[in-house]
Amino acid sequence: MERAALFCDATIDYRIPAEPDPGDMVTLRFRTARNDVDRVYLVLYGKEEKKRLRWAERRGRFDYYETTISVEETAVRFYFQVEKGDEICRYNRLGVTGEMDRQYMFTITPGFHVPEWAKGAVMYQIFIDRFCNGDPANDVVSDEYVYIGFPVMKVDDWEEGLSVLDVDRFYGGDLQGILDKLDYLQSLKVEVLYLSPVFVSPSNHKYDCQDYEHVDPHYGVIVKDADGLVDRDAIDNKDAEKYSVRTADEVNLKASDEFFARFMDEVHKRGMRVILDGVFNHCGSFNKWLDREKIYEKAGVYAPGAYADANSPYRNFFWFSDENGWPDNDSYEGWWDHNTLPKLNYEGSGELYQYILDIAKKWLSPPYNIDGWRLDVAADLGHSPEMNHRFWKDFRRVVKETNPDALILAEHYGDASPWLEGDQWDTVMNYDAFMEPLSWFLTGLEKHSDRMDEHLYQNSQAFMCAMLSNMSRMQTTSLLAAMNELSNHDHSRFLTRTNRTVGRLDYRGDLAASEGINFGIFRAAAIIQMTWPGAPTIYYGDEAGVCGWTDPDNRRTFPWGKENHELIEFHCYLTGIRRRNLAFRTGSFKPLLAEKGLIAYGRFHKRERGVVLVNSDKFAQKAQIPVWEAEVTGPYMERIMLSNTERYNVGKMQYPVEDGKMTVEIGPHSAMIFEEIVLDF
Repeated sequence: MERAALFCDATIDYRIPAEPDPGDMVTLRFRTARNDVDRVYLVLYGKEEKKRLRWAERRGRFDYYETTISVEETAVRFYFQVEKGDEICRYNRLGVTGEMDRQYMFTITPGFHVPEWAKGAVMYQIFIDRFCNGDPANDVVSDEYVYIGFPVMKVDDWEEGLSVLDVDRFYGGDLQGILDKLDYLQSLKVEVLYLSPVFVSPSNHKYDCQDYEHVDPHYGVIVKDADGLVDRDAIDNKDAEKYSVRTADEVNLKASDEFFARFMDEVHKRGMRVILDGVFNHCGSFNKWLDREKIYEKAGVYAPGAYADANSPYRNFFWFSDENGWPDNDSYEGWWDHNTLPKLNYEGSGELYQYILDIAKKWLSPPYNIDGWRLDVAADLGHSPEMNHRFWKDFRRVVKETNPDALILAEHYGDASPWLEGDQWDTVMNYDAFMEPLSWFLTGLEKHSDRMDEHLYQNSQAFMCAMLSNMSRMQTTSLLAAMNELSNHDHSRFLTRTNRTVGRLDYRGDLAASEGINFGIFRAAAIIQMTWPGAPTIYYGDEAGVCGWTDPDNRRTFPWGKENHELIEFHCYLTGIRRRNLAFRTGSFKPLLAEKGLIAYGRFHKRERGVVLVNSDKFAQKAQIPVWEAEVTGPYMERIMLSNTERYNVGKMQYPVEDGKMTVEIGPHSAMIFEEIVLDF
């Protein structure tokens, strides 16, 4: 039996419909080599009931078998059994395998729909304060308020380097700045903007929400202002009149919300979508429910916060260990013990529970009409798995009732499958099945640049095994929308990781982040990112050559006027390839080669084929790629992208395919993209 020919997945070519509803009839297809097998069975996992597939079609080197099943309300899990004489193969999401664990089964979850627009979409993550300052009038002013014990600082020089303690330093990026750069983002063929938190918050990252109901006027519009600043040596906010007016006065909040509505209208007019960051596990100590800083107490129109008053209507929004600690009760629970990040007490307050659901609905509804939520540390919400899953089920219900086409994407490390069963999240930030294994393979470093592992560096087999294993834990509908990033606001810049140096800003310094970088490896990573299953997500500035160690150095300002234009052009070509060739967007995926620092894989559907070859080694190599496994049928493939340590090339070159195999010589730290366009089938 030709085991390499055996193939099935959950793309539209092999499952029709790919996302069935309860009561639907679903056609399942399975591929074998031509005239090669005797029988193909579908086996229901857990029941071990077998249903024989019928021969349906012969195309090229392959036979295709199919069967039709009815799906009801509950998930169906299954694998395939292929027989030839006495030889028996079992096939699940890992491929031909003896591993029969539940997590690796094919799964049909009736009614589980992930928005089509998100599958394979090119996304762009923006850390707003560092992207572009479009309106200096809304900038945070030095000494406007005290944050984490010190008055905040406005950085006047956009190019000034970051501080080790950076959360209270502001460069002035805002929503107007994003509007000003929409032409640039469109030139990159960006389809989705993922924005760092936009709601009222005292930090530059805004993961410590002060008011979920309003956009921060420092990102929006400041209509009403005041003069009162804190002293340079102040340790509290009793004199922070300016900040109180700016962030708590209804005039500014209303104007900023209206500005955000206009922002959304403009983005939508350009055919792009917006995902907002929802930080619902914890809020911030400035939050009006706690009001540790007395910002809302000064405003005089808000209910007392739970920090100051035991009778606050928000007391049960938090968990206090000292029932006699009022006034100014410091005993509230903090996420990871951070007193600036009070954990929200969903178990203790049904009002809080409903409030957050209402917030999710509000921003999805007119006039804002956001397109989805990215959920910060989503698995940490609540104090028990039961509460966590209950909340996210209710969250999904509210979100999908408000906008069935909205995306629910969660930050998660580890196996996310318990949340990806159709009743909670749509998909995840893809650390385990993309960022982490890719970083180990191409750089030998984990994603913070904190640790090196030479065993995993250039280890093709370990890379492919890790990717396949972790991809198999997600249903295909989730996988195709998973956020595939090289870098983000929590981890070091990938370009810095290519220097293969363990380091952080506090002991290596900012200049060292740009030393010894390898553009060949970075471009290879970007090629994989743009051709791998999922939603490739560019972290702002990666495409322009921005370096940086892990947080906070990964949050450098976008280098307007000093961009690496060649690298930007390279990304434009890549996004163009992805948009043109649908195989790279939502097609099937099959590993073709993993040895000696080389990997090759195919993306394919009926009309288009694509193959990617990457050499992570410092030496040139020759590769023989079995492209027939990716359903390539023609006498040649066309190379449409070559990248190496020095440059990239988009000139087309034909490579012959003989007996289903393509022989390629590839240089060190290089990557190639090939395609076959089939016009008739």
